[in-house]
Amino acid sequence: MKKNLIGLIFPGRGKLKKLFLIMKLTTVLLLVFTMHLSATVYSQTTKFSMDFKGKTVREVFNIIENQSRFRFFFNDDFKLIDEKVNLDVKDVSVEAILDELFLNSEISYKVLPNDLIVLTTSQNSTQLPINQSKTIKGKVLDSAGQPLPGVTVFFKGTTGGTITNVDGTYSLPVNANAKVLVFSFVGMETKEIAIGTQAEINVTLIENTIGIDEVVAIGYGVQKKESLTGAISGVNSDDLDRVHATTVSSALAGKLAGVSFRMPDGRPGSSATIQIRNMGNPLYVIDGIQKDAGQFNNISPNDIESLTILKDASAAIYGVRAANGVVVVTTKRGKLGTKNTINVDAYTGWQNWSRFPETVGAYEWMNGKADAEMNQFGKTDITASELAKWQAGTEAGYKSFNWYDFIIKPNSPQTSINVNTTGGSDKINYYLSVTRLDQNSVLGREFTFGRTNIQSNIDAKITERLKVGVQINGRQETRDNPGVPGGDDYWAPRFALFRNRPTERPFANDNPEYINNIGHMAENWGLLNKAKSGYWTEDWRVLQTNFIAEYETPIKGLSAKGTYSYYIADKLMNGHEYTYDAYSYFPETDTYKVTFANLNPWRERGTHKTFETVLQGQLNYKKEIGKHNIAGTFVAERINRRELDVWVHSVPKTNALPILQFADMDTYNDQDWEEARIGYIGRVNYNYGNKYYLEISGREDAAWKFISNKRWGFFPSASIGWRITEEAFAKQLLGASTLDLKLRASYGELGDDNVGIGAFDYISGYNYGTSTVIIDGNVVKGSRDRGVPITSISWFTSKITDIGADYSIMSGKINGSVDYFYRKRSGLPANKYDVLVPSELGYSLPKENLNSDAVMGAEASINYDGKVGELTYTLGGNISFAREKFLSSYKPRFNNSWDNYRNSSEGRWTGMYWGYEVIGQFQSFDEINNYTVNNDGQGNKTMLPGDLMYKDENGDGVINGYDQRPIGYPRDRNPILNFGFNMSASYKNFDFKADFSGGSMYSYNQQWEMRSPYQNTGNLLKNFYEDRWHRVDPLDLNSEWVSGQYPALRFNNGDHANYNKNSSFWLTNMSYLRLRTMELGYTLPKTLAEKAKLQKVRFYVNTYNLFSLDKLRKLGVEPEIMDENGLQYPQNRLVNLGVNLSF
Repeated sequence: MKKNLIGLIFPGRGKLKKLFLIMKLTTVLLLVFTMHLSATVYSQTTKFSMDFKGKTVREVFNIIENQSRFRFFFNDDFKLIDEKVNLDVKDVSVEAILDELFLNSEISYKVLPNDLIVLTTSQNSTQLPINQSKTIKGKVLDSAGQPLPGVTVFFKGTTGGTITNVDGTYSLPVNANAKVLVFSFVGMETKEIAIGTQAEINVTLIENTIGIDEVVAIGYGVQKKESLTGAISGVNSDDLDRVHATTVSSALAGKLAGVSFRMPDGRPGSSATIQIRNMGNPLYVIDGIQKDAGQFNNISPNDIESLTILKDASAAIYGVRAANGVVVVTTKRGKLGTKNTINVDAYTGWQNWSRFPETVGAYEWMNGKADAEMNQFGKTDITASELAKWQAGTEAGYKSFNWYDFIIKPNSPQTSINVNTTGGSDKINYYLSVTRLDQNSVLGREFTFGRTNIQSNIDAKITERLKVGVQINGRQETRDNPGVPGGDDYWAPRFALFRNRPTERPFANDNPEYINNIGHMAENWGLLNKAKSGYWTEDWRVLQTNFIAEYETPIKGLSAKGTYSYYIADKLMNGHEYTYDAYSYFPETDTYKVTFANLNPWRERGTHKTFETVLQGQLNYKKEIGKHNIAGTFVAERINRRELDVWVHSVPKTNALPILQFADMDTYNDQDWEEARIGYIGRVNYNYGNKYYLEISGREDAAWKFISNKRWGFFPSASIGWRITEEAFAKQLLGASTLDLKLRASYGELGDDNVGIGAFDYISGYNYGTSTVIIDGNVVKGSRDRGVPITSISWFTSKITDIGADYSIMSGKINGSVDYFYRKRSGLPANKYDVLVPSELGYSLPKENLNSDAVMGAEASINYDGKVGELTYTLGGNISFAREKFLSSYKPRFNNSWDNYRNSSEGRWTGMYWGYEVIGQFQSFDEINNYTVNNDGQGNKTMLPGDLMYKDENGDGVINGYDQRPIGYPRDRNPILNFGFNMSASYKNFDFKADFSGGSMYSYNQQWEMRSPYQNTGNLLKNFYEDRWHRVDPLDLNSEWVSGQYPALRFNNGDHANYNKNSSFWLTNMSYLRLRTMELGYTLPKTLAEKAKLQKVRFYVNTYNLFSLDKLRKLGVEPEIMDENGLQYPQNRLVNLGVNLSF
């Protein structure tokens, strides 16, 4: 008798009893994207060479799937699926492998056109074998009306069932006891249908966007989204990919409820100011390690898998640094058992300033100056004939120069490319990535920023119980620009746009060989380049390495984890400002003469090194007892940090030699400081039947700043959750409703050691090098008493209460959350003014923990996922309100009632803007002469038609400090009200995404160049000239007045009553809505991509800051800047063209 091959392959094997019915869930999601190529051609041309001896059938299937496009339908209750086989093949097709596996058996297979392999048997054992009374059949569709293959169809309470075919149909014999038919499909809402007398049941399944297995990164672990009891929100890589931002923070605008956003500076490589509920600067945790904002912002956004915000007591697990909330970042990792994939994301784009205040030309400048001098002095030296020459602009010496066009170069380039590879075997998974970003400035092409990021995450399964991992995050970053005078090299060119008059020119006689002496050389852009003025560079080299080991102990549910992290950052700054000569041209002799010389050059170098080590030991425990689920975490953590800083300054002898010599040095600063923190963390989670949830945590922290008896602090927190819709009364009340509602509340105490003291200030002693004197010809460095040791202060405490709810309806199509929160801080540092020491001591008593304040507010979010035919779309929105109030200070004391009203902070919103209310503008001299209120403090003798009229709040007839009132919101903080709206859609091969973000309840105040005409005798704001009160003939005092928005001009007269007061005229209480990002993409059909040996090809066009709706558009000022002069580097408007490739 011929020996049965199945018996050789499956030793001890009996006959197969059941049909392979249920597809692996991970392959179902891939079904939609399977390429429509001929299965016959692919299956016959794809060959395998492999020794399968000792492998299980399941492993054989996994190997074939990992090395090809094939996917298998099989039944998970097949009892022999994990038995080993005896098979060795070389250069054979999948059909040959399956033929040999199933020779002389009842198993047969079919390779479908989409490379799915469905296994069947001649004896369909999934049908109920006895008492069969009828057969039921039907079809399963998705919400778009498309067939759903692979849907599990079974009888409730039994294992009997089947799966739908590729056309979504099914057929199943039914016995008399079967009552309910269940339809289940991954990513879809499970549906139960009563059978009754029906012979045909057709079903439409709808998507379930919130899976119960979705996990969220929290402190020292992850947690299922459904079991969260804290106010936690987050975004994933898909959300970040749509914003091609240079820093992570600048990609978060409007995406998360409770996260306030403001980006006041848009220079290359800049980041945004983000806060959680306006509580202050948050703590950043990257792959489990506490880091600073610089490391967070300069991760490549391409490498981030998820970003989670801990907003309430859930942050207490990070203890002493978490009082302002926590941003948890998780980088991407590979997956076990997946094929290697190479992905490329590359784009190039063009940047232009979104807006900047405009100034006037030479004629308008001279005409306005004549007008201003007539208004101030009643006379001017500027004549009508001279104005005519400036207006013509043809004669030498009467031509206008446009400094904006000279300094600002439009369409500045920005390019980025990310290449990553990811995959894994059954033992090792990996993610490797490199990103290069180059961003130029619109300030010519010499102001540049470049950054290279690497990310390597590798995990290995050493044994069944032991896993190890290595994470490497590194970056090389360079800022390079001319070395212009002043502390901020980006300031001079922006200031030059207002400081430089249109009557001035960068080069003498327009000859670029001769720098023109314009009298204020720091703003002459003709000089400010590397060839003439010098250079300034800053290079960062940063490396973060994490070594991780995880061990599953023999005790079921108990695991141990150890992490060692080493961080090193190295900054090198080099600057050199050259000597130079400036010239004046003398036309009568056609000569150039040196009329200014910079003979005070400088050369500087600064180095800053940071070393940080983190050691964590962690125990995790999980246990299920019926409906009781218990989890616990214990962590011990130690953080050590050391920083070294050296700065050297010298006056070199020549521009040619950048050498720093001791003989040339005038400054050498050397600093070295260390810090350390220790924390012990415990957390317990409990849930009963996924209905009731409880979390209790505590952290014991110690910080190096404080004296030993005040060094330790304990920070507890607790939270509860209740899925009320799982209650029987709720189900009865709601009926067939798909509402899922979870109520939650939390309370926690968090610490903050940022109390304004330095390391070891609790120790008495002396500070060295506080003075320098010469005694008997010798240089002697002086020392000074450090003052009273600071032993009276420790960290202050934040107590956070949050009450919220998470909801979803329509099977998750609509979901969101609402929260109310209140944070009270106590122990804020302040001085006791009534405890005095003699002034002869030279120092005062240290601060103590005395004051308190609070932040309160609410937030809400909502998301909707829909599908109409082949159009899939999502809509989302969020809004948050968070405002700070000062509560109490140490023994408040005031001189009188006005002092109390004007200067008290007790019980008031912080940051309120005080000033004068403008009630109108004078319309004529008659109105001025008859006005009974002393508006300017000089009997109104400086007033003209169009000048501002202030409200006499106290009715004393004089405008002075007693008339100030609150007129606005904080000027230099994030908006109190933040909101965002996002949408995305896909139709066939097209996709579209857009994000809107906005803010309200903050103020912008016009000051300096934005308020006082001809500030520093420089240029004039265009709005001031075009929309001002003025005479028809500016040279005739009797000429008729023409009304406008702005007062009549004065020349560089900031002391005038129009300009010397903060008032409602110059203050704008802001609101804005801007299209933050928009992207349109097209993905090539897979048949075309595969011809190029690619898995995916997608092209896209992306925009950033395309437009903004706000109150400052006419003024030309960016809605998010903070500087009152309006000269902050504005955000850029970008247009990018890019491509995504997968190999």
